[in-house]
Amino acid sequence: MDLVLEVPDVDALTGAALAHIKADEFMPDEERGHAEAAVREDESEALAYLVDPTDLVAEIPGVELAQASWSSEPVEYDPESMEWDLDEEDGELDEETDNA
Repeated sequence: MDLVLEVPDVDALTGAALAHIKADEFMPDEERGHAEAAVREDESEALAYLVDPTDLVAEIPGVELAQASWSSEPVEYDPESMEWDLDEEDGELDEETDNA
């Protein structure tokens, strides 16, 4: 699964992540300081503190999560680029597209 997100308000994202870190009563103070610094420096880190991959599939009937990991990185989005063609799957064109 690949997700592409647009973050039009980095300050809102960062603020939400900082609030989430502050509210985590189980996070040690040393780790909290490191987490806050990372979130302020990189919006990808902010997103990582707010998104839990397990939550994305937990309520889907018939699905059992076997393993989850993820990473986040900023990229430049160009809707005209073939790289962002959402009808394409893993480098192969959809059969309907091939037959058109």
